[in-house]
Amino acid sequence: MVTTSRSTLSTAEERRETVIASAIEVFGASGYSSTPISAVAEHAHISTAYVFKLFPGKETLFVAALDRCFDRIEEALELGAAASAGPSPAEILYAMGDAYADLIADRSLLMLQVHAQSAASVPEIGAALRRGLARVTRFAKTRSGAPDDDVQRFIAFGQLCHLIVTTGIDGDSSDWARIVTAGIRHP
Repeated sequence: MVTTSRSTLSTAEERRETVIASAIEVFGASGYSSTPISAVAEHAHISTAYVFKLFPGKETLFVAALDRCFDRIEEALELGAAASAGPSPAEILYAMGDAYADLIADRSLLMLQVHAQSAASVPEIGAALRRGLARVTRFAKTRSGAPDDDVQRFIAFGQLCHLIVTTGIDGDSSDWARIVTAGIRHP
């Protein structure tokens, strides 16, 4: 007799994951301030009361979504680093940047970060945003072995990518837009 071992999530854990996935999409679309918990619940096909059972407040839910966003960023950066064309810090950072560009093709993840920046005055959100940025910065530094200046530039280019995508200037042929977008690739 062959037995297979597989982990299964309990109903509460499954619903929690569903709610977090929905929160990324819904908060990404309408932001922290404009999104009621009921909108996330509706998207997740779960009652608002059950969402409150899983997450005691909107801040907690937003932070869980933001934490998951940074989990996905770190996973993408690792995949990029592992696929790097070479072992130099510059090559690894470049490959990580390409992986990040592919990841933020999912606008929900990009916009969730943008909305988190605009809601950073909410203490829990500001703390989660700083925690996520710290994770990404430390990961980029450790995984690439790059000097601090190169890691700073990597983070700055990530923010520039956000600006290019949110303003819709990728492919804009005007002089100023070509200056801002030079060398930046977006899927």
